[in-house]
Amino acid sequence: MRQHPARPTVAVVGVALAVLAALLVAGTAPGSAAPQRAGKVRIQVLSNRADLVSGGDVLVRITAPRKAGALRVTLSGTDVSKKFRKRSTVLLTGLRNGRNVLVARAGRAKADRVVITNHRNGGPVFSGPVAAAYDCQDTATDALCNEPARYSWLYKPTGKKALEPYDPAHPAGDVDTATTDQGKTVPFVVRREDGYQDRDRYTVLTLFTPGERWKAWAPQEQWNHKVLVTHGGGCGASYAPAEPPLADASGTLDAIPVPLLDNTYVEALGRGFAVMSTALANTGHNCNVAHNAESLMMAKERIVERYGTIRYTIGTGCSGGSVAQHTVANAYPGIYQGLVTTCSYPDVMSPGSQFADYHLMRAYFEDPTRWGAGVVWSPTQMADVEGHLTPVNAVTADEGLFKSAINPEHACPGVPEPVAGDTSTRFDSDTNPGGVRCDILTLMRNQLGPRPQSVWGAQEKAVGHGFAGLPFGNTGVQYGLAALEGGRITPEQFVDLNEKIGGLDVNADTIAARTAGDPASIANAYRTGLLNEFSNTSEVAMINHGGPDPGLAHDYAHAVWSHLRLQRSQGHTDNRVEWFGPTPLLGDVRWPVEAFVAMDAWLARVEKDRRALPLARKIVEDKPASLTDRCLADGVPDVVCRADIARTNLSTPRQEAGGPAANDVLACQVKPLDRTSYLLPGGLPVPFTDAQWARLRAVFPTGVCEWALPGIGQGSATTWLGYGTATSPVYGGEELGRVPAGSGLGWFGRSFRPIWR
Repeated sequence: MRQHPARPTVAVVGVALAVLAALLVAGTAPGSAAPQRAGKVRIQVLSNRADLVSGGDVLVRITAPRKAGALRVTLSGTDVSKKFRKRSTVLLTGLRNGRNVLVARAGRAKADRVVITNHRNGGPVFSGPVAAAYDCQDTATDALCNEPARYSWLYKPTGKKALEPYDPAHPAGDVDTATTDQGKTVPFVVRREDGYQDRDRYTVLTLFTPGERWKAWAPQEQWNHKVLVTHGGGCGASYAPAEPPLADASGTLDAIPVPLLDNTYVEALGRGFAVMSTALANTGHNCNVAHNAESLMMAKERIVERYGTIRYTIGTGCSGGSVAQHTVANAYPGIYQGLVTTCSYPDVMSPGSQFADYHLMRAYFEDPTRWGAGVVWSPTQMADVEGHLTPVNAVTADEGLFKSAINPEHACPGVPEPVAGDTSTRFDSDTNPGGVRCDILTLMRNQLGPRPQSVWGAQEKAVGHGFAGLPFGNTGVQYGLAALEGGRITPEQFVDLNEKIGGLDVNADTIAARTAGDPASIANAYRTGLLNEFSNTSEVAMINHGGPDPGLAHDYAHAVWSHLRLQRSQGHTDNRVEWFGPTPLLGDVRWPVEAFVAMDAWLARVEKDRRALPLARKIVEDKPASLTDRCLADGVPDVVCRADIARTNLSTPRQEAGGPAANDVLACQVKPLDRTSYLLPGGLPVPFTDAQWARLRAVFPTGVCEWALPGIGQGSATTWLGYGTATSPVYGGEELGRVPAGSGLGWFGRSFRPIWR
């Protein structure tokens, strides 16, 4: 009898059907491949780094694969999907302070998730505690100086260079036209936005057609998505909001009439740029690289969120404006893509050390009663030791810059006159040691750190904490060494000067002893970028223009320092262009605008370069062939002009003491005195008497500067440091966390990425 196979039981059939059903639901039949996800959802945080967002809102772009399914977006658990139904780019509002989790899903596509850390609009984001309470404007809505943004209107009259007030309800009849670099022709009407971030003011100006809408995802067509940042001059501390500077030489050459000095920001507006300025990035108002960078970062975030994504950003400015650009670009790379600097300084610390030496020398040179018996100094000898043509440069630097910046008893905005026992009023060394110190070192306390208890003075002991550390020292510096060995001053003059020059204490008062400085604070000055070694600037394009000395303390040598440091740091200076001309400070009154236009052309070439090359290479290789170093001296041949540069590249007291031409040693390492090392022209020994030599040994008990060695604590800046919260400082800074993926993509075009380290 033929046998038939056993029939499956009902239970077995049921299991098989269940397995088949599960496979079908999963999209896989027996013997087929595993299911594939339908691509990936992508979140891009456009406003800023996702960990540094501020103000409670953030511009994001979320994209999903086609046919992946409906997009579902949640922000810290709240469904915000409907915001993305009409467009992929959305300004999300209502962020809580601290951690916010944004999640995006779409069908079978791989989900994306970003943690957004929001900070208060009044700050800080990464700069840490402020040394004193801000005296906010009368219209502030809270203690962080917040208030809603205000808008006003300006226009450029036909045939004029300056902007004037404009009333959209009653349009002027002489409105000029602007044709942007994108070929858009519109009336030259400008909207000005004034608001408050980080306890202080910001300003944004754009060509704007009244009555038309402008959203970040749909800006008015005359904006070219490029930004110019303007800066101010000087170096000071303030604790009240101030006006953001706009003019090319704000704080330095304010007296120059507009017809003689075109303002770059008007040129930029006409080309379609947005123009941005912040009070906290004005070093004359706030001389602190972290505050400068933080305010610029927050203002760029505001532009991205309210105006649209940025292709690239150019800075411009004179004096303190060059300090802000150079130091921010080095310590917080990515904020700028191009720098236009003039009246140039590399930073505030190295010229500050130069000016401290001037201050001490003036106290000696200008008081002949301090000179020893038989010692007489001529003005020429004084200038020789100072490294300049006349003593006028030292007087200008000391009176115009150093005294106000370094004196803690100097009056500053936002701080009332001293009242004994009232710590909210200004410091007085005798009556109010706990008061607010109005010097720039106190403003930099988070960067420098406090002085150790072992060196506290009377006021520090009285208040129970150390003041900001001294980031420079003159122990071991042999002032006038080159003049001595050149036979231009006598051994007695050399000994008398070094015996009596002394130093400065923590209150900027002169003392008989040399200033040793605080080693930790000196090292922190390098680490935080307050002393700029140009170690992180290979990805930024630079044009510097300047003129000959006398430059009213703005020595052309300061531009040479930048050149030398950049050369040493990266082995070339191909990303920096130098223009030298006959006009003091600027080189030529036309150059601020001309350099800006040249920088725009340079960055436009980089922008078009889609090669898979490091950005630093693109910056160098895409520099226009016509953009070269320039030397202009009233039409004389180039070789004569370059000789004029050499003549005007003057020196400093420390260079005349044997220090490096880059002038980047805040405090030197020392070596033992050696009587045989002092030689006159021809190799003859300097004829010190035994008594003079004994006095020198008393002046330099630990030795004299060994300039062949690096300075104490000398090193490169660490980028993107944070200094704690509003109430808890991190002295010397700590590196911010790794940049969240997809962050800050609204700050620059594709060719300028990656830029954050």
